[in-house]
Amino acid sequence: MDNRPHALTQDEWKEIVGIQAVRDAWGLGDDTDAIEFASVVYGARFDFVQGGPGYVGDLYVLQGDAISETKPMMLKRDGNGNLMAC
Repeated sequence: MDNRPHALTQDEWKEIVGIQAVRDAWGLGDDTDAIEFASVVYGARFDFVQGGPGYVGDLYVLQGDAISETKPMMLKRDGNGNLMAC
């Protein structure tokens, strides 16, 4: 099992900025550039395997560039392969 974090690709960042929960959390506009967003957010993808029966697939963790009381945002893929907030 590979439980190391993986760097996000440009395509993944583009997909992430299209998620409404992400847009709401960061106050993103329709013209937000994914690469600019990636420059102020820490992000990693994990090949996640839940112990016991459960979720197996991509797990994304996003953290803004300020450490605050706000918890990191997690995203996973639904049954159709679309990213969604956990």
